[in-house]
Amino acid sequence: MGYFRLPILIFALIAVFVWIQPSQAQNESGSSRPLTVGVYVSQPFVMKDGALYSGMAIELWEATARPLNLIYSYRDYPSPDALVAATERGEIDVAVTNLTITKDRVERITFSQPWYDAGLRIMVADSEDAGFWQVIGGLERAGHLRAMAWLVFIVLIATLILVLFYRRFDKSFPRSWHEGVAESFYEVMSVATSGKVTRPNALGWVGRISGGIWMVCGVAVIAYVTSSVTSVMTALTLTHQINSLADLPGRTVGVFRGSVAEAYSNELRLSTTSYPDIDSAVEGLVSGSSAALIGDAPVLEYYAHTHTKPPFSVVGPIFHPDKYGFGFRHGDTLSHEITLRLLALQEAGALENLRQKYFGNSR
Repeated sequence: MGYFRLPILIFALIAVFVWIQPSQAQNESGSSRPLTVGVYVSQPFVMKDGALYSGMAIELWEATARPLNLIYSYRDYPSPDALVAATERGEIDVAVTNLTITKDRVERITFSQPWYDAGLRIMVADSEDAGFWQVIGGLERAGHLRAMAWLVFIVLIATLILVLFYRRFDKSFPRSWHEGVAESFYEVMSVATSGKVTRPNALGWVGRISGGIWMVCGVAVIAYVTSSVTSVMTALTLTHQINSLADLPGRTVGVFRGSVAEAYSNELRLSTTSYPDIDSAVEGLVSGSSAALIGDAPVLEYYAHTHTKPPFSVVGPIFHPDKYGFGFRHGDTLSHEITLRLLALQEAGALENLRQKYFGNSR
């Protein structure tokens, strides 16, 4: 009987081994349980419409996950740094967005094969002629509007004083109030705009002296108004004269919170304002809170191309070149499987076709 027990025992061990191996392989590939895929919305790589996700990074992830029969669900994160931190903690299995591969991030998580070459660029609101309301806004920000409001108040007070003065000392002055106010207002505005006095001889030598004083005040007013409006219009024009990184010192620059652009701008000691997404960053650009926006080149190029009102331009060459990859927790073998799939897609030309779908033939 002992001779029969040994083959049976060996057969049982082989059967158990064969049954366990696929299960272990399934665990290693991650298909034995639903995966949590962390995403950061960044057009056109990750876009969200209700509960549906789309974009180049989403399509690429799904193309690599499909042959592996992976089951997964998406979870939003507010910034790239939050996405990296969640991956490092094991809160998610993979980070999917235009996630830049950096030395600091590589120390915290594992990256797949890079699938996109990118870098940083600058986006500005297109230069336009300064309109009326832009000039008014510029005067207000510079404090000139308040000073001009005081000038208007002084003109009204001067008109009233002039009416009372002429009615008492100038017999030729109109006696009716509405004609007298109109006459005095005309004289005050004549002095303020042209420096000319309409009634210089009304009071003899006193009128001459007062007329001279009025003329000096008028010249001063003209000079102030002209210089303030000119300076504001010049500032509005110069605001748009940003063509490269060298033009940014001394200006406030918009960046995305938790992004490589934010870290790089801080290294350069630029004055920055952080925004959670591109819509709020563009709002700051339009309102004048920031003079330019630094971000991933393809993200800014896509936005400028798809949003023509108000018009934007992406200026200057790419700087701080980098690459995008999917992120995984250290030790997760799924990163190897996804890398193999990415390489297969690259060799088949599918990766380039996907890039052209979102960015066209220009590069």
